[in-house]
Order: sequence, then C-alpha cells, then structure tokens
Amino acid sequence: MTSTLFSPFELNSTLTLKNRILMAPLTRCMADENLVPTEQMAQYYARRADTGLIISEATIIRPDGQGYPNTPGLFNQAQVDGWKKVTTAVHNNGGKIFAQLWHVGRVAHPFFFGSGDVLSASNIGIEGSVPRMRNLSYQTPRAASVEEIAQLVADYAKAAKNAIAAGFDGVEIHGANGYLIDQFLHLASNNRSDEYGGSVQNMSRFALEVVDAVIAAVGSDRVALRLSPGAYFLMEGHHDDRAVFDHLLQALNSRSLAFVHIGIFDDSMTFDYLGGHASDYVRKHYTGTLVGVGGYTAQTGAKAIAENRFDLVAVGRPMIANPDYISRVKNSEPLKEYEESMLQVLV
Repeated sequence: MTSTLFSPFELNSTLTLKNRILMAPLTRCMADENLVPTEQMAQYYARRADTGLIISEATIIRPDGQGYPNTPGLFNQAQVDGWKKVTTAVHNNGGKIFAQLWHVGRVAHPFFFGSGDVLSASNIGIEGSVPRMRNLSYQTPRAASVEEIAQLVADYAKAAKNAIAAGFDGVEIHGANGYLIDQFLHLASNNRSDEYGGSVQNMSRFALEVVDAVIAAVGSDRVALRLSPGAYFLMEGHHDDRAVFDHLLQALNSRSLAFVHIGIFDDSMTFDYLGGHASDYVRKHYTGTLVGVGGYTAQTGAKAIAENRFDLVAVGRPMIANPDYISRVKNSEPLKEYEESMLQVLV
C-alpha cells in the first residue's frame, strides 16, 4: 500500500508538503555555457511539480566549486534570473522547490574556473578523472586556510540569499557524497591539526558554521542538510567517522532544520561502523524530519515510512524516466524503466 505517501506533511509552520514524495537532486549538466538555467530546465522541473517537494540539481555557490560540465550556479544575477524562470514554472504548477547548494571541493577542476587552486579540507587527492570529460584528471587539492574557510561560509550564505531571491522555497546544503563539506567530516580526507581537524568538534565545525550562516541568512525553516555518514562515493570510510557524525547530529538537533536528507545511492548498503544502514543510524541520532533515499520504490518507501525509519522519501532516476511519477503511482500504473540514454536529454 502506498496511500501513506499521499497524505500532506507539515515540515514546519511555514511549509506543508502535499505528499511525502520528494524529487531527489539529479545532476543533469544542462545549464548553458554561463551556468545559467535554461527554459528547457524550467519545463523539466515544472513537469514534476506534483511531488511534495523538488530538490534541485546540485548548484554551485561560486566558480571554484565546479567539477562537472554545465552545472548551474547561484553566484551571479544572470543565474538568479535563470532560476526565477524555473521556480515560477514550478509554482505555477502548484509545486515547491528547494535549491541544493554545492561546492565539490577536491573534485573541482581548474578547467572550469581558470586560475586558482582546488580547495579541500586537506591536501589529500582522489584518483580518477572528471565525469563526461575523462581527459581531465583530478588534481591534488590545497588545504583551505582559516581565512578561506570563513569566505566559503560566507559564500554559502550568499548563495542561500540568492536562492530565495530567485524564488526558491528553501535550500538544501549539500554536505554529502564526498564533496567539500563531507571532506571535512571524514578521516580519509581531513588530517588537519587546527580548529577544523583532529577532534570530533573540530571536524564538525565547518559543517555547523555553514548551517548556522545559512540559517542566519534565510531562516531555519528554509534550510535542510544532506549528509553521508556512510562513506561510499569519492570517499573511504573509517571507523572513527562515526564519532564525528554522532557529534554533528546531536548538534543539529538544536538547529530546527526543515529536514536532514541521507546522501546515498543505495540504502540497502550497510556500514559496520554505523551498525547497519545509514538511514537507520541517522534516525537513531537525529530527532528532526528525515528524508530517506537510495533505491526505494513507492512500495518500499511507504513501508519504511510506516515503520518510522524516516518521514519522507526522495526518488531519483525513476523520476527522470517518469515525469508523471506521482500520478502513475497513485493510479497503480506501470512505471517506465530508467535507461542511461535518458541522461542525455531533459524530458
């Protein structure tokens, strides 16, 4: 039974969702050469406005945060204006949409932003090359200075203000999937010995500073956070990572966020140092609204919600294949199967 998915859900006093199904953030690399959202993107999102909430594709907060081609930004007026077309189209169709704020950290490449260093928590690089541009190998990053970290915090807050100016209903800070904020939270990518490394308090500091700055900019009811306590993408796990996330989640309990969103591609994965599934670990330690994701169907998502494993479920690739996902599930109609070729065009 999927009926529980279609009851309204009150995120907070200012935002009620019409159902419990979210459109997961999906990197599509379809912005123009200036990283401005296009009319085609506006129509793509508008066709999915019957979800309870759309979380936009990851959107970079400043030029050196880019690690994939044609990913949209939220750091200049042209990009804000482009996003206004998207949010207007979504709102005209009765939907709600959050912007996902992104800096990829050590996954960035100067090919996209010209001169300057690739920044991360520490000077620990990763192997591999840029997706869709495999001739570009990842570079060894430079550890951001304390002053540069302060500027990054300010740039997250500015991007959040730009998102609200562009008409978004809120923002989700991307703190997951091996990108910049996540790089401060894991032992494999953070060997700092200053106030941003070493202890669990220090390793959590950057994430909490970003959260607090964004809350100060736009209000806690408009702020969500995505986290990957289970390292699985662009990151190696370490048994001591759990203590960092134990501390971070406890600190987040006092922030009154709109929600926390698990960052994982497949929630059937288990992590020894988390004692099982990432979503179950976060549910145990975080008392606010939790969004599950990672391979759930409408049926398995509804079951997990009924079992109180999380409150909302985000759907990714099936939403690419089925713009009418909500009506198909409601009417028990078969879903189209996702195919990799679908990534090449916005439908």
